[in-house]
Amino acid sequence: MIKILDFTLLIFYCLFIYWLSDQPSLPAPMWFEHQDKLHHAGAYSIMGLLAWRSFKHWLSSPIILSLLSFAFCSLYGLSDEWHQSFVVGRESDIADWLADTSGAGLAIFFCINYEKVRMIRLDSKKVLFCIVLLPCIFFISSTKMLGFHLL
Repeated sequence: MIKILDFTLLIFYCLFIYWLSDQPSLPAPMWFEHQDKLHHAGAYSIMGLLAWRSFKHWLSSPIILSLLSFAFCSLYGLSDEWHQSFVVGRESDIADWLADTSGAGLAIFFCINYEKVRMIRLDSKKVLFCIVLLPCIFFISSTKMLGFHLL
């Protein structure tokens, strides 16, 4: 059941990023220069966590798991930037892709180290909260900040 949930969350998250990339503009208040790079890194760090959890069910080698998760997120970020080059009002930027890849890499690095030092087993309620509710809270607050009203 958890395998299906993890994979479904990753797919829906990818679809959500695709939908955001398909918007002509995302009106976010600019508090400092290059703030959008933090948005990219944050969004793709969540994707890195979801990819790690999703692929972990099928791969036992931590090195292959890390490389596959990283490659998936990086290639998705590259395809996302390519997709944005066709959307009116958006532009493709290599710095955005680097921020995507960096965010995913940091999250995967966190996952590697978390696995090494984990001393207690998480129960299913904590896992559900961390994997489902926190990203939902993040995106609901982000979309409200951007002017979208999902709820």
